[in-house]
Amino acid sequence: MTTKLTNILNAIDRMNEQDPNTTIVDSIAQPKELLYGHYMSECLAKHWPDAGEYLQIAARAQHIKRWHLKRTAFSEGRQGYLTWRKALGMFHAQTTKELMIEYDYSDLEAEATASIIRKEHLKTNHQSQTLEDVACLVFLQHYFNEFAAKHSEEKIIRILQRTWKKMSEQGRKIALSLNLPSHLANLVEKALNEDS
Repeated sequence: MTTKLTNILNAIDRMNEQDPNTTIVDSIAQPKELLYGHYMSECLAKHWPDAGEYLQIAARAQHIKRWHLKRTAFSEGRQGYLTWRKALGMFHAQTTKELMIEYDYSDLEAEATASIIRKEHLKTNHQSQTLEDVACLVFLQHYFNEFAAKHSEEKIIRILQRTWKKMSEQGRKIALSLNLPSHLANLVEKALNEDS
């Protein structure tokens, strides 16, 4: 890893350390988006070890300063949720772009990374698709259990089916290889069987 890449990843971490929301891991409270960024980087490094520099930055910055755009600032319902998610993607991309320029990346390099974070040309851009796969895998591995405990089986099945459609064949193979608790693995199997 180059010094330049290390510096930008550390800068992203410093921003995410400011997250007022925390996640408890091994009885220790950690800033939520700092932890998420590290989960993203770990997943990318494990399954896509040859990932390029821009994709590595995009993975770490996927949720940079996410707490700044609150869900409650947008209307209720699915349309409000989708508008919020779209706004978040633009915000994360722009924040990362500005930070990269501050750390001596060119405007072209920063925009290339921002494009990945915005997940442009998802099914035809390998880097955007990989970022989507990593996000889906991180959800399944680290956040699915908590999500499943809060929602009805019907909603969980629907979310899993939507998630599956967004993933590449490689991402799906990795997902099926995850060692999920049996109750979660059963939900995945049910979602896929209902969708087939």
